Amino acid sequence: MSDPVAAKSAFLCMYMSNHPDTLVSYVRHWGKIKEKVTNAQMTGIDTKGMTLTYTVGASKDVKKTVRVVFNPPLSGYDEVKPRLMNMKVDAEEALGMAKAPQLSTFHITPRVFQTGVMIAALVYTTFSPAPTSPSYHPAYTVASWVQNALPDGVLKACWIFMVTVHVLESFYTLSLCRKHRTPFLVGTGYVIGTLVFGYPIWTEMRRRVQAARIDSIMKGQ
Repeated sequence: MSDPVAAKSAFLCMYMSNHPDTLVSYVRHWGKIKEKVTNAQMTGIDTKGMTLTYTVGASKDVKKTVRVVFNPPLSGYDEVKPRLMNMKVDAEEALGMAKAPQLSTFHITPRVFQTGVMIAALVYTTFSPAPTSPSYHPAYTVASWVQNALPDGVLKACWIFMVTVHVLESFYTLSLCRKHRTPFLVGTGYVIGTLVFGYPIWTEMRRRVQAARIDSIMKGQ
């Protein structure tokens, strides 16, 4: 099966020749080249990666080559532009060439129901009273059945796993808040939201960051 990106490689290389600063950032960040890169060219691209040649310092006649691997590989030609745009912003932010976009508002995604339902089910099952309890109600019948069906320690293990993952995710969210300079209350909302609901909060935050990056790039074109 032919590579859909490799088939357009010549055109993409010609197009990127108009953006030498972007190619230099690719070489330095994604190619992990620490030397002072003065110029760069794209000589080939396919779904698995791109090949870049570059010069260092004043030695314009001596060209070196680096292969930047796409992780994950491109799904097709339509993914080339958004992937290269995102790689450009990541590289420029890492190299101090551009500031990370700021998030000044909190936004909660409907996807919190994905984990919210599971958390509610875990709470319901764990804390429902036993049939012998005076506070027992027929609404707890399912919880009692699940408690009896599960081996000892399963519910405890579920809680330990969930709390551990959500705490780690909260630290990651905190790092995103610091990177994107969120106001105190907005950042607190994201961190606490992640602590409670987990991945839907920080993935939504990253989605908003990506949207802001692309919007910034498009305005600058």
